[in-house]
Amino acid sequence: MNPPKSEVTPKHAPGENQPGDESPGRENQTMLPELSGNSPSPLSKSTAFDRWLMRTMLNQAGNPEIEVMLWDRSVISTSPVPPRARAVIHNRSTLYKMLIDPSLYFGDGYAQGLIEVEGGLVAFNEAIDHCTHAVDTKHFYRDGVRSSLEWLKRNTIDAARSNIHHHYDIGNDFYQLWLDEQLAYTCAYFADPEMTLEEAQIAKMDHVCRKVGLKSGDTVVEAGCGWGALALHMARYYGAKVRAFNISREQLVYARDRAQREGLSQQVEFVEDDWRNITGNYDAFVSVGMLEHVGLKNYEQLGEVISHCLNPQGRGLIHSIGCNSPRTLDSWTTRRIFPGAHVPSLSEMMQIFEPHKFSVLDVENLRLHYAVTLEHWLQRYEQHVDEVSEMFDEKFIRTWRLYLSASVAAFRSGSLQLFQVVFANGENNKIPWTRANLYAEEQAQSRQGEQT
Repeated sequence: MNPPKSEVTPKHAPGENQPGDESPGRENQTMLPELSGNSPSPLSKSTAFDRWLMRTMLNQAGNPEIEVMLWDRSVISTSPVPPRARAVIHNRSTLYKMLIDPSLYFGDGYAQGLIEVEGGLVAFNEAIDHCTHAVDTKHFYRDGVRSSLEWLKRNTIDAARSNIHHHYDIGNDFYQLWLDEQLAYTCAYFADPEMTLEEAQIAKMDHVCRKVGLKSGDTVVEAGCGWGALALHMARYYGAKVRAFNISREQLVYARDRAQREGLSQQVEFVEDDWRNITGNYDAFVSVGMLEHVGLKNYEQLGEVISHCLNPQGRGLIHSIGCNSPRTLDSWTTRRIFPGAHVPSLSEMMQIFEPHKFSVLDVENLRLHYAVTLEHWLQRYEQHVDEVSEMFDEKFIRTWRLYLSASVAAFRSGSLQLFQVVFANGENNKIPWTRANLYAEEQAQSRQGEQT
């Protein structure tokens, strides 16, 4: 299946004419349609100060290719080219709240219907992300304070349980609407661009298994197992014996039931516990999509846990959303979507490996694979939005639409990365001589073939 052709349709190829392109000598005029139907009722005229405030915020964001329409139809843009998308702010109080925290109050405003976006949420967020690369947000007062406060937080076991419950325990039925058949809620691996989402998730699991060199009889500990797809895959297709740790009760109920139904309960043990309580010795350590929830201050402790549980000849893999340089995740995401989350740079991830003298064997960035994964999720979410509305209110629907759309934009623009880091004990010489085993197409096809 090709990537969805909704508002997340991939960009035109270089050199093609695109809607809104500016020809030499052409005036900078808006190509977006006028508002219709649900236009806001101006309670009062915007003031010169209101418009100056909006221009200042756009300037601080790097003059993105967007425009903003205020409640009285005043249009503001600081972009030197025609805008790609438009935000409509329905009242003055929303504008002033954005001055306090643009990320938080834009997100809340959109979720509450106080802000609308024309031209597509993905395009809007991508335009902003492209510009903020050039803005040094570390010197903004709010980001400096938030970074300091984040460092002071301890992501305790109780805090971790609360954070995970907020996002992952909202109902398996909801996630089944838009994830793949196995409920893999992490970046897929599109070894072939024509893969379906289901095929790409299987390819990702094979990719992980080959990277840690799994073979029949190996013991594996998985930290943060989601709904159990990878643990069951390692057992079924690679003959591994797996202990998978998770603190999401909803996910564990599903994973245990699936293991029982598929006759894998003797090979896979799903443990309801935190990664800090992992014990035993294993041939491989695997963590896919958990590091974002660990907390930067706990990285060295995670390294200590891995050091104690990994056999001398064992290997490990950590798969995590990341960024190219240390940063603080935006406040809307950390408050409304992933409480306590942190996306690390590679230098921050080294706090896991360096204190215990782990040898980093391979680093791969699957950023564009995650952009396509999210395109599929967003398309499926929109296809099932009527069913979502039977479970949750309109605010929830808009919150998750913004979260998925903004995530597509972040990975497309390079604001976020997806790192897979393979490592081993420093004295381990039983490591691959080349990377050839990672791309054994016949192995990937055999896994996919057995699923069909």
